Amino acid sequence: MTQRIAFLALALIVPALALAQAPAAPEPKAPESAAPAAKDEAKDAATATPAATPKDAPKNDGKGGFKGIATPPATGPLAPLAWLNGCWAGTVNERDFREYWHPLRGGMMVGVGHNAFRDRTVSYEHLRLESKADGIYYVATTVGQKEVPFKLTDTKTEGPDQIFTFTNGANAFPQVIIYRRATDGWLYVEVGGKQAGKDQKVIYPFRRLSCETGEYIRR
Repeated sequence: MTQRIAFLALALIVPALALAQAPAAPEPKAPESAAPAAKDEAKDAATATPAATPKDAPKNDGKGGFKGIATPPATGPLAPLAWLNGCWAGTVNERDFREYWHPLRGGMMVGVGHNAFRDRTVSYEHLRLESKADGIYYVATTVGQKEVPFKLTDTKTEGPDQIFTFTNGANAFPQVIIYRRATDGWLYVEVGGKQAGKDQKVIYPFRRLSCETGEYIRR
């Protein structure tokens, strides 16, 4: 999130997101004038028995995981943040921002953020959540720069929302990153602090998506 500020207005952004679904491609059809041999081949292909699929082969569940690949139950200090697992996307004024988080494993969650404007990549960064002896950290590494750690300093609820606040007072900007888990599959990520002596913040509205189909997931 550390380089997204220059590309969005410094104000509360009203959530807005729409995804277009491409129509399904029509079934291929052999031309009427096809030679008899070609027709026979098409008939054989249509009646052929499909190759057997191993019963234990993993299948994408459309929610960021795979059926048949067991994800260990979320335990430990990072368990309250395990809900981040999966795909998140938002669009404001032709600016598209996305995050993907892998499941909690080995005491760590690994993610990636990607921002684009129209057909041009603006920034991307590697993210991780990890537990250390002195607390939980959100670490962002932008390409070409050193990683910046933000310590979890507050966790609270406001109505149905869960709010996680990470801070790093020594960072130039931002000094605060807030992840607000809202209802109906919404996630609001706020980056803020002081810049040039003035309080500034930007809020990114994300929606949870199926990593496979791109459809909204209301949870």
